[in-house]
Amino acid sequence: MSLPEQLLLSDLLRRRVRCDQGIDHGAGTAAWMHPPVHRLLGWVSRPTAFGSQREVWRLNQLRGLGELEALVKGDPATTDQDTIERLPTLLQAALLGHRDQTLGMVVDAAVDLATGAIRHYLISRSDPRLPGSSRWRLSPERINDQGPGQVFTALQELDDLPLARASVRQELLRRSRRWRDQVQDLGGRVEQRVEGWLEEPPWPEPSDDAPPTSEPWDDQGWDRQRRAPRSAAPASQDDPWI
Repeated sequence: MSLPEQLLLSDLLRRRVRCDQGIDHGAGTAAWMHPPVHRLLGWVSRPTAFGSQREVWRLNQLRGLGELEALVKGDPATTDQDTIERLPTLLQAALLGHRDQTLGMVVDAAVDLATGAIRHYLISRSDPRLPGSSRWRLSPERINDQGPGQVFTALQELDDLPLARASVRQELLRRSRRWRDQVQDLGGRVEQRVEGWLEEPPWPEPSDDAPPTSEPWDDQGWDRQRRAPRSAAPASQDDPWI
């Protein structure tokens, strides 16, 4: 069973771990990360519903992915929940902008399964447990500094990041913004066309060199035609009035 080139960490953690001996080691519960170099080293599963025992798997132990299972080879390292809670991680860290204002929360990561390198993090503005919430992609290059529970960036706002998944509300906002821009652009083009019409004369202006022309209603021309003598025509012999 081949592995994909890239996988979301959440997709790995939601699967139950099954080893090559056929033993079910429980579902994933946490990530084993090395935040300074943005790398996923492995993940943690919970073998039993009760107790504090946890099992840690290296990423290179992953051999395949089923619909509901992560298939691994080899034995895990056994530890407890208290140790897992002390592992450094950027998940659930607050994302801070250029004025240290909170913009969102780191809720997921896209991982290169061959190397463990984190290609980008996914940021949520609201509670990530809400279904259909939006996600923004944050590349490691845009992180200026990091500390326990905090990630520092120079972002002005969350919309400076590319949107990975839009919620219904976010999609409506994007469409409304696009429609408003289209209406404004159309209005600007109509206004320019109207201004062009107003600047152009409705008919060609007469040239100073053009000879004057007489209109049919020219009074002087009408008087000249009325006073002009009519040429006498020869009387017809058949005219009954002569």
